Amino acid sequence: MFKNLEGQRIPDVTFRTRRDHEWVDVTSAEIFDGKTVVLFSLPGAFTPTCSSSHVPRYNQLAPQFKANGVDEIICVSVNDAFVMNEWKRSQHADRVTFLPDGNGEFSEKMGLLVDKDDLGFGKRSWRYSMLVRDGVVEKMFIEPEVPGDPYGVSDADTMFAHVLPEGELPHDVAVFTREGCGFCVRAKGLLNDAGIEFEELLLNRDYTDQTLRAVSSQITYPQVFIDGKLIGGSDDLAAWLLTRDAGVSRSAA
Repeated sequence: MFKNLEGQRIPDVTFRTRRDHEWVDVTSAEIFDGKTVVLFSLPGAFTPTCSSSHVPRYNQLAPQFKANGVDEIICVSVNDAFVMNEWKRSQHADRVTFLPDGNGEFSEKMGLLVDKDDLGFGKRSWRYSMLVRDGVVEKMFIEPEVPGDPYGVSDADTMFAHVLPEGELPHDVAVFTREGCGFCVRAKGLLNDAGIEFEELLLNRDYTDQTLRAVSSQITYPQVFIDGKLIGGSDDLAAWLLTRDAGVSRSAA
């Protein structure tokens, strides 16, 4: 059974990081003292769950965390600085600090270094997340000790619910666009003006018209999806934003 370290200080270790082609040693005190930090740790860089879910969602929710008192979001893995830096670049995770625990010293002192010899990984970190205030662990979410690589409590949404029990998650928005489309430009402008982040998918770069036909009955551009629902084109989006803003105004009143 992994030991929960809530109420205890973060282990005192030195992380060997790489910045601008130089080695930079960073201590636990420099990272955690006087700050509120959300840290999540995982088995390995470039691994499936870590790359498809764990890192991207923390990166997406970073603005909401930081707007509510979290100074930094840190991803730790038992990988060297070169691997962690390259992984961060490939993930486009500019809102998350990637911290290499190359020797596994931090994970070991946290009591969460495990054998992954069956996968050829050697020693790796167990998957967990924690909220740390001024160097003291306030809350930990440790995945259960079951075979494989469980992922159910160390995710960003669970931590978000702990830090912001009444907080609203940001909308998940995707916009299917094509080159030279004025309506697409308008839709993106409307979302930007509303402060809503979105992912743009460009025709013949990110998808084909076959993909659009598979997910939507419409083949005009743009096609805006919000939280799993097809909103439609730029006019439909404008109407949705008006409805949303009216609802916000009523709630505020």
